[in-house]
Parts: sequence; structure tokens; C-alpha cells
Amino acid sequence: MRIGIIGGSGPAGSALAARLASVGYETVIGSRSKYRAMEARDRYVESYPEIASSLGYGDNEAAADCDLVVIATPWDSAATTAQEHARAMRSKILVSMANALVKVGPEFQPLVPPRGSVAAHVQAAVPECRVVAAFHHLPAKELGLIGHPIDSDVLICGDDQPSVNTVAEIVSAIPGCRPLDAGELSNATAIEAFTAVLLQLNVRYKTRVAPKLTGIKSTAGDRLRGDGSQQ
Repeated sequence: MRIGIIGGSGPAGSALAARLASVGYETVIGSRSKYRAMEARDRYVESYPEIASSLGYGDNEAAADCDLVVIATPWDSAATTAQEHARAMRSKILVSMANALVKVGPEFQPLVPPRGSVAAHVQAAVPECRVVAAFHHLPAKELGLIGHPIDSDVLICGDDQPSVNTVAEIVSAIPGCRPLDAGELSNATAIEAFTAVLLQLNVRYKTRVAPKLTGIKSTAGDRLRGDGSQQ
């Protein structure tokens, strides 16, 4: 499976691309400028030369041509950017990882995008894609530290269960991450908004937090059944 990251030259997108390349996925960092994508790719290859053969770069069109696509643009351009590449992404899984946030004074506050969440807005813009919301709460810096596990649950939601299962398998490949099926795409509203709480905790306690839920006996290697329940 080739995974393309549209808008992948930013901190979160490039870190995700490098991490996925490190666990065996062929990934393509995409950007409006392929030279920015190349610079982002080269920064990681310089530090982690072992991922050079798996981590590629190109413009956003090249990323959209991959088997599965992640959109990592700023939240307010996610839907329009997805729409620009709708033909190339037709019938593909499209992962939305953006959070609509604003900083008011010292506080982070969630915004309410059209249709309630960035993921739902993207789905409305590209109805022929299978949009899945995931990766919202992984700290970009830790995500890019190849070789170090990330002790975090990854909440995944979407309306197409096979697509959720596919994304869960990808998450399971990241050391320390556990995929959790958080329901239909409508739940992306709460998942995205919760990022403001995590960022506020980071500021207050001078750390980088990631969510870890207790009481669920599944492990990162568990498969999701077609009904969404854990085996």
C-alpha cells in the first residue's frame, strides 16, 4: 500500500509520513510545491537514512495518486484541497487529521467548522471518497522520533467500517499506538475538539500529552470485526 500525505510538508504531515515509512509503508510527502516536499523529506532522511527507500516526495497530485491518502493541510483548507484532487481520490480512503482550533490569549479553544467537524466537511466536499478521521492527538515531535514508541491510543471514526479497519491496521503498525474504533464520522466533532484540551494541558504542565484510555482489554494487534466491535 502506498500512502500519500497531501499538505505533508508541515510538522504533523511530514512526521506521520516518516513514521509510516519506518514501519514499512511506502509513503509520499505531498505539497503544493514539490520542492517544499523534497526539503521535508530530506530532513528526515538525513536523520534516518534507513527510510530513504520508503519515503518519497512530490506535489499534492502525486500524493493523491497513492492507494490511501491523508490530508494534513491546515483545517480551513482541508475541504477545498480535497476537492481539488477529488478525481484522483475517487473511491479511496481519505484520512482527515486536522483540528479546528484557535488560541485566544493563553487558552486554546475549539472551533465548529461547517457540518460540525473538519472530517465531515471534507466528506461533504468529496462524497465519493471514504473519509476516516484519525491521528488527531499524536504529538508531531514524538511522531517524528523514529525508533521511539508513542504511548497513545488513536481514536478512529468513519461511516465505512472496512475503511476504519484498514486505518486501524496502519495505526497498529506504529510502535506503542493502539487503534480504537470511536464510531461513526459524526463523532469526529468531539475528537477534534478534545485536541484543545490536550494542548492546554501541554501548556499548563509543560509536557506533550497523548490520550490513553483504561478499561479496554484490546491490544494494538487486535483486529476489528465488520460490526466495529473488538475481537
